[in-house]
Amino acid sequence: MAGGPVPEGPPGSLFGPDSQFHRFFNDPRWALAMLRATVLEAAHPQIGAALIDNSVFVAHPWRRLRNTLMSLQRMSGADEHAREREAARLNRMHARMTGTDTQNRPYDAMDPQARAWVIATLFESSVTMCRLSGQPLDQRTMERLYAEFQAFLTTLGDQGAQLPPTLKEFWQYYDRMVEEELENTEALRIILYKLFDHLPAPPLLGGLPTVWATGRAVAGPVIGTITVASLPGPFRRRAGLPEVPGARTLMQSAYMTAGLARFLPDNWLRTEDLTRLLYLSPDGEDPQSAALAALRDRVRRAGALFRLVTPFPVQHGSAEKTEPQRSAEDFFTEVLDQTGDGYLDWPDLAAMARELASCLDLDEPEETKLYRAFAEWWRELQSALDLDGDGRISGAEYAAAVPSLAGPALIRVAEVLFSVTDTDGNQFIDADEYRALFRTGFRRTVDGADAGYSRSAFVNDFLSFMSGRRRSTAYDPLLSGA
Repeated sequence: MAGGPVPEGPPGSLFGPDSQFHRFFNDPRWALAMLRATVLEAAHPQIGAALIDNSVFVAHPWRRLRNTLMSLQRMSGADEHAREREAARLNRMHARMTGTDTQNRPYDAMDPQARAWVIATLFESSVTMCRLSGQPLDQRTMERLYAEFQAFLTTLGDQGAQLPPTLKEFWQYYDRMVEEELENTEALRIILYKLFDHLPAPPLLGGLPTVWATGRAVAGPVIGTITVASLPGPFRRRAGLPEVPGARTLMQSAYMTAGLARFLPDNWLRTEDLTRLLYLSPDGEDPQSAALAALRDRVRRAGALFRLVTPFPVQHGSAEKTEPQRSAEDFFTEVLDQTGDGYLDWPDLAAMARELASCLDLDEPEETKLYRAFAEWWRELQSALDLDGDGRISGAEYAAAVPSLAGPALIRVAEVLFSVTDTDGNQFIDADEYRALFRTGFRRTVDGADAGYSRSAFVNDFLSFMSGRRRSTAYDPLLSGA
């Protein structure tokens, strides 16, 4: 339980199964705490600007959630080597996120104060979730949890210098940040008021777009109201966030209800298992795939019946688009515009490179090779398609120019991606390598003695997809899935 005794042990036990953080990871209440922490992060001017310019949380929220959970697992696990590798990956990723916001203020995702605020919001939201659910942490447990988050920041290389050394000083720091530094940023407003209005169905529920849209229309405002009510009062007032009658009662009820899940069997609510289920492929080799395929078939039939008996308009999701071809406009929206801002620029291609590098768990220098290949492709696209010279490509510019562009730079991207996927260097991608990239079963039929995916076949398929010529059962879930 959250208020239980603090485990004794050496400093290394600040991570792994003995840590308080690890206990929270599979706690249903933590979903509410994570959303709250994300809102508080987005209210920081630097972090909010970085999210707007670089994050895929608008267009691909489920993908970002999955990757965040995977990263937290690595960073909080007992394997020291895995923590160091993940910290290095996060630092490389954040070092690429710099720019200026709409007020011409610079932002840098490696800024020590901004990084400390991210950790601070996770700690404070974890403490708050326990309090709101009627299980407040005792002082000793709270101090232990704070030490774990300080160790988290130290693993990132910041040595904990930007977080106060003691818990008493932390609360003074936190109050000052809330009252003086946070703003009603665009990223915050999107998360609270737009994200859940347009949240796509997770892959498991992709066959029920109408049912999903109906449930989302009800749940979205409720989630937003609960989150706003849980935010610090001084910030709510300064940011002009609405005070909805009954919101605090609704919020406390939500936290209390989520807290009751602690009485369920431990294996029912494992975050890792739930995330895996959401992305399990019905066509894969996993033993659960057959059961999932049958379940999705029943869900789709139920969805068809639901559409017949309700007045809600049909909403077409990706699962209903079975044709091999797609328009240039659809390709631009579904694949190229990763950040969802209506334009193609470098952060969109960087997001693709980041997703591919994450799937393959790349280290240096392979990760850098992949980013450089995408950067070359961006320069090629910009030169060919940026007709008005504003440094980005609109959907109209893409559709009016050459939507089937597949020049030397894109070929280079395909070659690099093949090389980093072919980990044994035998010039074929085998089942395990294919599965690592696409997170699915190996279902290709290959002629000849070599049961693998040849370089030429891989490059041809990648070019066909990335030039917008056809859909792909492998690349669509990877780069256009939610």
